[in-house]
Amino acid sequence: MKLLPPFSNSGIKLTIFLAAMMVAFSSGLIGADTPMAVKPTLSILETGAVDDGKTLNTQAIQSAIDQLAGKGGGTVVIPKGCFLSGAIFLKPKVNLHLEKDAILLGSTNIEDYPSMPTRIEGHTQVWRPALVNAIKCDGLHITGEGTIQGGGKPFWDAFWDRKASGKKTNLDVERPRNVFIQDSNDIVVSGLSLRDSGFWNLHLYRCQRVTVENMDIREPPHAPSTDGIDVDSCQNVVIRGCYFSMDDDNIALKGTKGPLADQDKDSPAVEHVLITGCTFGTGFGVLTLGSEACHVRDVVVENCKVIKESYNTLLRLKLRPDTPQHYEDIHVRDITMNCGGQMVSIEPWAQYFDLKGQPAPSQLVENISITRITGATGSFGKIAGPPKSVLRNITLEDIDITLKKTEVTIQNVEELKVHNVKINGVPYLPEK
Repeated sequence: MKLLPPFSNSGIKLTIFLAAMMVAFSSGLIGADTPMAVKPTLSILETGAVDDGKTLNTQAIQSAIDQLAGKGGGTVVIPKGCFLSGAIFLKPKVNLHLEKDAILLGSTNIEDYPSMPTRIEGHTQVWRPALVNAIKCDGLHITGEGTIQGGGKPFWDAFWDRKASGKKTNLDVERPRNVFIQDSNDIVVSGLSLRDSGFWNLHLYRCQRVTVENMDIREPPHAPSTDGIDVDSCQNVVIRGCYFSMDDDNIALKGTKGPLADQDKDSPAVEHVLITGCTFGTGFGVLTLGSEACHVRDVVVENCKVIKESYNTLLRLKLRPDTPQHYEDIHVRDITMNCGGQMVSIEPWAQYFDLKGQPAPSQLVENISITRITGATGSFGKIAGPPKSVLRNITLEDIDITLKKTEVTIQNVEELKVHNVKINGVPYLPEK
């Protein structure tokens, strides 16, 4: 079954896409041979795991995974209890299920995450793996009502200490992610809570046909680099019914960065992403494109709420002066806001940028719409790209928003369309 139709603003192709996904899942066309449906289960208690939150269970959990993989697949079950572990590696046809009140607790010892080549911040380098890792695991299901809880705080403290000493990049202190899935298709991640990740919570790299649903992902203040979901070089991704509250981006679309990023044939464009029915608390951005992203196209955020009197930006496009970027067909609609952040930010983002001796590339942002937005937030934000960028065909329509700061900054936009926009009850008309 071909499941690669683009979304459209009319919703017709999007509806067809979702209907096809639902039929495929219900009929078994997606994940038809997954352990969830036909394979046995194995509790980690049967391989010697101890639920005291102190005993390191990495070997016991990995043994359960390996045993099922050797028998053709199955589902590893983490039962009620608190199970401490370092990095574990799922294998093809082996799923992971966390029962209600089960906690997979990440070790705070970085050596329990053995260094290996891994994708991180737009490139591959030797770094630390995640707590839960899956590579080339088509049909994977990670499900349940339990919690994957990293060992976050010591890693965060080390980062802040290192930054205070003058080291500033995010990768200066190695920190494990909660979940990393690479080169895998027909994926379901459902029902879980993610907490206290050392770095990003759920990182998807080069995956297709992914559903992330009914997740609860949140981090406390001062938890650096703890994005909720990072969609990196993936296609056909649905994120629905989730709750986010982060001290970084809620959902980030990522790829490669740097002046030669568009020559990276190993990291394709992010395409066909639907975010629907989600609730967002605090964060740097409900949807952020960047800080590593070359090509992103065909993205819809709809029927969501931004809540709490806290900072968050509804749509954030980071335009790097050192990266050729093309962001197109991004549509945000039917959103209720009640926060203290911004509605939109499309502007330069120069943190850690490096031209590497190359001429400065250009950025193209086109076919962006923000429609049917209601509620209240701190400010409109800004739409203004770097000097070599082109911003065109940007639509603001059917917006009725209350702002604490009423200033609107829109600069150097070609084909700006504004229709039925009210700010604090007053119709907004852009300057000619």
